[in-house]
Amino acid sequence: MSVPDGAAAQNRETPYWASVSAGQARMRTGPGRNFPISWLYQRADLPVRVVEVYENWRKIEDPDGTQGWMLVNLLSADRTAMIVGDIRPMREAPQVGARIRYQAEPGVVGRIRSCRRGWCEIDVRGRSGFVRIAHLFGVEENERVD
Repeated sequence: MSVPDGAAAQNRETPYWASVSAGQARMRTGPGRNFPISWLYQRADLPVRVVEVYENWRKIEDPDGTQGWMLVNLLSADRTAMIVGDIRPMREAPQVGARIRYQAEPGVVGRIRSCRRGWCEIDVRGRSGFVRIAHLFGVEENERVD
């Protein structure tokens, strides 16, 4: 599902989370094709924070803090998150003592199933588990996602 274009997308309050929908997506230095390409993303589902809207362009911030402009049709409203910091456990339940299903390396990206009370359930290519929100880029600390 793509982020809605037109007036509806412009009325969406920033910042908000999105993900890169295309296998290749160009970040530009400004909101237009006439601006130079500053980065080429080759990773679909990468979570990004949309910080500004200008017509059909979105100023985004990536997990490294790099900011630039991307066409709205290269972004998706699908929520994803990326493991940050060290190797993180993906647990069977949203509890510190719950059994560890998998260990996720920094940079691993998964689709968010839900988030509440400091934990997100994420799916990484069919393997799911709960990860503390503090160990993820792509979700706010106290955010609830259903």
